[in-house]
Amino acid sequence: MLLFISTSEVLFVIFIAFLLFGAKRIPEIARGLGKSVGELKKVTDDIKKK
Repeated sequence: MLLFISTSEVLFVIFIAFLLFGAKRIPEIARGLGKSVGELKKVTDDIKKK
């Protein structure tokens, strides 16, 4: 999935995120996304075990 995204596109998205959310909110958002991904992995592992 990430193979089709160039470095300039990633930098552009990060720049837009800074404009929209500000530098102080970015770590909060990243932490929330990390927790969500962790929960999703845990649930999918539980489903695979059953």
